[in-house]
Amino acid sequence: MVTKEGFSKLLCIMATQNKTDTTQILKLADRIKELRIKKGYTSYEYFAYDHGLSRSQYGRYEKGTDIRFSSLMKVIEAFEMTPAEFFFNWIPDEPKKTKKKP
Repeated sequence: MVTKEGFSKLLCIMATQNKTDTTQILKLADRIKELRIKKGYTSYEYFAYDHGLSRSQYGRYEKGTDIRFSSLMKVIEAFEMTPAEFFFNWIPDEPKKTKKKP
């Protein structure tokens, strides 16, 4: 189970990263696709249709298009999960700290 502190740390890490960090967006896309497949859907189109999501927009999320927070929350709801459950196995890398020269 994810603790409040762990979830808060995750949100802080995400907030400090560059908005255009494609690596993290692609990891999020992989997580969305992974969960859809675990739900038994081979097609993103059927999943989107069955859950009242825009088929074309949902497809973009799985391909790595940046996603708004409100849209992400709709996707998480479609998986019948809480945000903590959604992010449980997906923790982005922390930003690397650069050493200052003496």
